[in-house]
Amino acid sequence: MAIVTQTDKRSGITYAYETEYYWDKTKKQSRSKRICVGKVDPISGEIVPTRGRAKKGELKTLSPSPGKTGPKPFTKSKRLYYGATYLLEAFSDSIGLTTDLKQCFPDTYKKLLSIAFFLILEDNNPLYRFEKWNLTHKHPYGQDIASPRSSELFASITDDQVTKFLRLQAERRVEDEYWAYDSSSISSYSETLNQVQWGKNKEDDRLPQINLLLVFGEKSGLPFYYCKLAGNIPDAKTVKHLLEDLDILGFGKTKFVMDRGFYSEDNINGLYRKHVKFLVGVRLSLKFIKRHLDEIYDDIRMFTNYDESINTYGFTVPAEWDYLQERPYKGDVIKDKRRIYIHYYYSIEKGADDEQAFDKRITELCSELLEGKQIEEHKKAYSQFFEVKDTPVRGKQVYYKEDEMKAARRYFGYFALITNEKMDAFTALHLYRMKDIVEKAFSNIKDRLNMRRLLAKSEKNLDDKIFTEFVALILISHLDHKMKETNLYKRYSMQQLLDKLDVLECFEDENRKLRIGELLNKQAEIYEALGVSLPTSSC
Repeated sequence: MAIVTQTDKRSGITYAYETEYYWDKTKKQSRSKRICVGKVDPISGEIVPTRGRAKKGELKTLSPSPGKTGPKPFTKSKRLYYGATYLLEAFSDSIGLTTDLKQCFPDTYKKLLSIAFFLILEDNNPLYRFEKWNLTHKHPYGQDIASPRSSELFASITDDQVTKFLRLQAERRVEDEYWAYDSSSISSYSETLNQVQWGKNKEDDRLPQINLLLVFGEKSGLPFYYCKLAGNIPDAKTVKHLLEDLDILGFGKTKFVMDRGFYSEDNINGLYRKHVKFLVGVRLSLKFIKRHLDEIYDDIRMFTNYDESINTYGFTVPAEWDYLQERPYKGDVIKDKRRIYIHYYYSIEKGADDEQAFDKRITELCSELLEGKQIEEHKKAYSQFFEVKDTPVRGKQVYYKEDEMKAARRYFGYFALITNEKMDAFTALHLYRMKDIVEKAFSNIKDRLNMRRLLAKSEKNLDDKIFTEFVALILISHLDHKMKETNLYKRYSMQQLLDKLDVLECFEDENRKLRIGELLNKQAEIYEALGVSLPTSSC
């Protein structure tokens, strides 16, 4: 006679049965008789008699007989999507992201990575959908992060941890290279966030905003610094703040690539004062830029200065910068000359586009004058390019100012860069165009990572959300950089590549090692092209 247990699937209660086995001569097979003797206590494992099977006042407990020896049946197994999260986890390990997060956030780094993976793979989905994603994907944390838990996670992130993380990441990225620096506006409907202010909105959606600044390594293609500023601070005012932050992070020799929105005399003087190498776009309307261009205007468009691969002429002019430094603590001003190089370019394609746009604009302005439908914002252009006469006999007559139009056309197709480091014109242009990685990054943050509109309720929540987005941006940027290096963009968009890998499954079992589903040839080719070892069942 033996004790056998069985669980009722409807109630979840486990019952114990007294079982007697015997041989049925008629049916010629083994049979059994079972009598329920009680239910198994889930905590102690003892059998508690039910329905009066114990004598009144008598506490009777029975112990089940030892189970059979041999392999135990698995109690929990899962089939999960694994291919894309495996790639992101491999990237995170290879670029030191996992190590730095673990050092700065030892208790929560797996949660941060899982949220970053979710933001990348679930394009434009809000974080409350993490619960559904968790049921179908294998990820570092391996459990659900409900909305209250994610809020607690964000609240636990401190400024010291973020600063330490940025310093560790920057130490990995900082080499003898230029850093691409740019900013973008992120709109918000919030009326409670202090830094949401009216400014020059780059989205043109007539909403207040914050300004987000990013710094990328030109060779690595990875971001290592970000900063959130009030929306009413113009680009030209942010460079001073950036240099102060870099001093705090412990960086001395730096090189920056910035577009012409960051140009100002104060910024250039500040960069010289901090001994920072720079490459900055400038407007042709600046007096010293136009003066030097006029001096060499006829020399630029010579065949010796032409680069056929980009259909552009380039010419470099050494010049002097009038350096100025005010010293309030001494009450004086330092004036000096500093070496600067001006790179001038003429693009055939840009020249054609500029000329076509100008002619179209002139035609529209003329029509507005003739029809008497002047626009207040165009008043300056009317007076610059037209002369209007109104006579009793001939009526309104509009005449072009040919000299003004020739002067405007003179610089079509031209643009200029300035730098304090000696290099040829086309090397400078190549470095300058690398800043496009920052513009791509802002596109990823706003569109792919769902930050086109801010939904945060507090400054703390916003800061920590931006940090999590920044972690995700590091991984997206590395994938983008690797896809460009290996020409994978010729066959896949980023989303197509991730979708191709995402369908690869794994099988989890508590008592067995992880098993990988069927790996297709195209999936293997992607992993190999990206420099990632193939996932195997032994991992």
